[in-house]
Amino acid sequence: MYRNLCLLLTGLCANVFMCLPALAQTKPEISLTRFADCGTPQAPTEVNQRFSDIYAYGGLKIQFTFSCYLIKHGDRYLLWDTGHSLRAPLVAPKTSLVDQLAQLGLKPEQIQFVGISHYHADHTGQVDSFPQATLLIGKGDWDAVASPKPAPGVNAAPFAHWVSGGGKVEPLPADKDVFGDGSVMILGTPGHTPGHRSLMVRLNDMGNVLISGDLIHFRENYETSGVPWFNVSRSDTLASIDRFKKMAAHHKATVIIQHDARDVSKLPAFPASAK
Repeated sequence: MYRNLCLLLTGLCANVFMCLPALAQTKPEISLTRFADCGTPQAPTEVNQRFSDIYAYGGLKIQFTFSCYLIKHGDRYLLWDTGHSLRAPLVAPKTSLVDQLAQLGLKPEQIQFVGISHYHADHTGQVDSFPQATLLIGKGDWDAVASPKPAPGVNAAPFAHWVSGGGKVEPLPADKDVFGDGSVMILGTPGHTPGHRSLMVRLNDMGNVLISGDLIHFRENYETSGVPWFNVSRSDTLASIDRFKKMAAHHKATVIIQHDARDVSKLPAFPASAK
């Protein structure tokens, strides 16, 4: 009996070790790519009046940029924000996201999810280039987009395909584990807009990355928990910034503020990816 037990255990151990390489192979490759062109930056902007409701920044000027991202999870893809429209006056991208995807060997129909941080035009301008993707958007923002009479500032037109029922949409009431394994999380961070969302990506080499949407707009804004006067809720903004900062500290995450060129440059230049 002892001999038979030993043989059984030996067989089990052998099977486990044989399975280990297979398990390692099934772990999906995750990468994060920042697109080269999501809109044309303008001259440095004075931020005191628009980006602090207590006018905390004096004569500070910031070079804003526009950014959007591609997350690869094995053979599945999430597009995070879609930048300005090609028809936007003065700030239109010179190269479309579709053409930039082609430089990576990808077609629009390979994008499974389009995640939208919020409904403003500089984050939603090319969403209609991906009608086959499932739209992931905060419920508060979806309600605004799908309203019969969208309010000023709500860039509803590019969402017509989903509003009409032509595409699949998930209005997110809470956080969303996009691929079901905790590697890519869409986070509820309301305040800038009712359903504003941020993104966390867990990379094997770079570690955790937090992408801000417009929860914050530049480093000084982040450091002082500044609230732009045009946000929909001051209290929600402050609570969301507090959550974001605590997550950054707890997960030792690299913070990418989407409008701050100093932060965007923490990621490799297109077409290279962070892994």
